[in-house]
Amino acid sequence: MIKFQPITENTLELVLEILNSNPHYNILENGNPLRSIEEVREEFLNQVTDSYLMILDNQYIGVIDFLKNNPKDNCPWIGLLMIHGDYHSRGYGKKSYVAFENKLKEESFNNIRIGILQNNINAKKYWTSLGFKFYKNSQYQGKLVECFEKRLT
Repeated sequence: MIKFQPITENTLELVLEILNSNPHYNILENGNPLRSIEEVREEFLNQVTDSYLMILDNQYIGVIDFLKNNPKDNCPWIGLLMIHGDYHSRGYGKKSYVAFENKLKEESFNNIRIGILQNNINAKKYWTSLGFKFYKNSQYQGKLVECFEKRLT
């Protein structure tokens, strides 16, 4: 069973390790294979999103960042779901998302959205396999992003 532990100052090094175990994504996102602790602090310790470490069998396997209500469209968004590079291709991404979706349903969310960087082919395959449907292109921080949505009801 996947558990979600809120990210705190004390767990930032774990988050940094997970992010830096995925250099391909980091290059797509910001052109640099490694993230700094300052970037991680800014992204995951804020008043806007809920950020969690994902735990399976007492092992930290990934992170998820969630925005309950995007003021641009009044919808909930997943900002990032990332599995530690050592645990890729084991089904943990799907298990993690399904557990998070169940959490959202328990909290009465009706839908969820995600933006995928245009060149992130693997992410598009992953999210569409989970039932997400493309609905528009957008720009985020100067990059083309494909927006996807899933109805939860």
